[in-house]
Amino acid sequence: MPMTKSAGGPQGAVDLKLDLKSSYESAKKLQDKDSGFLDGSPSESPDSETTKGITAFQTLVHLVKGNIGTGILGLPLATKNAGILMGPLSLLAMGFISCHCMHILVRCAQRFCHRLNKPFMDYGDTVMHGLEGSPSTWLRHHAHWGRRMVSFFLIVTQMGFCCVYIVFLADNLKQVVEAVNSTTNNCHYNGTVILTPTVDSRLYMLAFLPLLVLIVLIRNLRVLTIFSLLANITMLVSLIIIAQSIIQGIPDPSHLPLVANWKTYSLFFGTAVFSFESIGVVLPLENKMKDARRFPVILSLGMSIVTALYISIGTLGYLRFGNDIKASITLNLPNCWLYQSVKILYIIGILCTYALQFYVPAEIIIPFATSQVSKRRALPLDLFIRFSMVSLTSFHSTESSLRRSSLSEGS
Repeated sequence: MPMTKSAGGPQGAVDLKLDLKSSYESAKKLQDKDSGFLDGSPSESPDSETTKGITAFQTLVHLVKGNIGTGILGLPLATKNAGILMGPLSLLAMGFISCHCMHILVRCAQRFCHRLNKPFMDYGDTVMHGLEGSPSTWLRHHAHWGRRMVSFFLIVTQMGFCCVYIVFLADNLKQVVEAVNSTTNNCHYNGTVILTPTVDSRLYMLAFLPLLVLIVLIRNLRVLTIFSLLANITMLVSLIIIAQSIIQGIPDPSHLPLVANWKTYSLFFGTAVFSFESIGVVLPLENKMKDARRFPVILSLGMSIVTALYISIGTLGYLRFGNDIKASITLNLPNCWLYQSVKILYIIGILCTYALQFYVPAEIIIPFATSQVSKRRALPLDLFIRFSMVSLTSFHSTESSLRRSSLSEGS
C-alpha cells in the first residue's frame, strides 16, 4: 500500500502529510459545494460555466416567449368569469405562486447538482433524487417511477401546447383569408363581416407542416433566440395595437361585478393556468445559461413582465367590451386591415414559438433514443423522431378540428 511504502523516512512522512492534506481539501470542497446552494449557486459545475451557453438577455427572451402565447387573448373573458376585482387579484396571486414554485424547482435542481457533483439536472432527475431522500420507504424504492411520470407528463403537456398552436395558426389564417374581401381601411366602422368560404382548416394545418418541420430542426437554444426575439416583437406589436383600440372608448365600469358568480370561477382558473405555460422550459434554460447564478433574477424579472401584461390585457379588455367580450379578444376588434394585422403578427409569433415548446419533449425523447443506436445512425434517427413528433401534433390537430366541425354541424 502507498502508506506503508512512504512511512519509512522523511520523504515518506512528507508524502503522507500531502495525502492527508489533499484528502482534507477534497472533503472541504465537497462540503462547500453542497453549502453553496444556500448562497444561490448555479446547478452547473464551475467548469461547465465557462462553456458556451446563452446569455442573460437570451434567457429572458426565451422565458417571456415561453409564457406569452395564445392564452393571453382569452384573459379578458377569463376576467369576466372572475370579476373585475377578483380577476386581476387572482392573476397576481397565480403569477406569484408560479414564480415561487419555479424558484423552488431551480433551487432543488441546484442542490442535487452540488450534492451529486453533476453538471446539470433535468426534471426527471430532480424528482427522482427528491423521492430518494423521502422518509417513506415505498417512495424511496419507487423513485425511478417518479422520474418516468414527470417525463411523461412533460411530453404530453408540451406536445399539447404544440397541438393548440397548430389549431390557432390554421383558424386565424383561415379567418384572415375568408374576410379579405370585406376587410376595409376604416377601423371606425364595425359592420357585419361577410366571409368567403375557402378550403377546410385541416388543409391550412397541413400547409404549415413543412415550415414547422424546418423550424424544429434547429437544436441550439442560441439560434432559437432569434425566433423567440422575433416572436416577442410581433406579439408585443400586436398587444400594443390591441391596447390602443381598447383604451380609446372604455365605458363606465360601475355596472361590472367586482366578484363574479363562483360557478364561473373554474372557467377563469382554467384559462389563467393555461396562460402560465413556461414551467416546462425553466430547467432547460437554467442549464444552458453561461452564468446560471443570474437565473433567479432573470426568472423574477421575466415572470413580473408576464404577470403585468396578463393583468393589463385581461382587465382592460373586460373594461372595454364588458359582457360582450368573446373567447378571443381579436374577435371583438373591427374588421379593418390594422386589426387584421394583429392576427397576421400573432401567426408569425406562434409559428416561431412552436420550436421553443417543442424543444422540451425533444430533449427528453431524442437523447434516450439516440443512445440506443450507433453514432452513425444517431443523426438519421434524430431527424426521423423530430419529423414524427411534428407530424403527430399536426395529425392530432386535424382530428380535433374534425371533431369540432362535426359537433357544430350536429348542433
